[in-house]
Amino acid sequence: MMEMKDWVSGMVGFLVLCIGLLPMLNKMGIGPSWFNFSLPIVLLSWIIVAAGFYLIINSFIEITNSNIVGWASFAVAAVITTIGLLQALGRISWISGNVFNALFIVVGLFLMLATFAMEM
Repeated sequence: MMEMKDWVSGMVGFLVLCIGLLPMLNKMGIGPSWFNFSLPIVLLSWIIVAAGFYLIINSFIEITNSNIVGWASFAVAAVITTIGLLQALGRISWISGNVFNALFIVVGLFLMLATFAMEM
């Protein structure tokens, strides 16, 4: 049975996905002009760190349920959290808004996948 933590993961994943997808759609000329919003890179990096850490927590739940998807989620979360943390701490500066949009989309998809994978 689906628990509240599963639905929260799905809702957070959908929100994170939208943060990355809406600006990309606007750059392709799809959607209204209010899709065009840009946040500072430092704020984006901390949001991606928080979302990646939340995905790490969800991947532990998936792993304890003997779910192979949990290891893939953990690997993706570790890489994305590390990239976001290095950017937030100023260790790397080559990441642009487009890269963060792609990272948001990946983390959002994996969080939405965790909604169902935590129950397998």
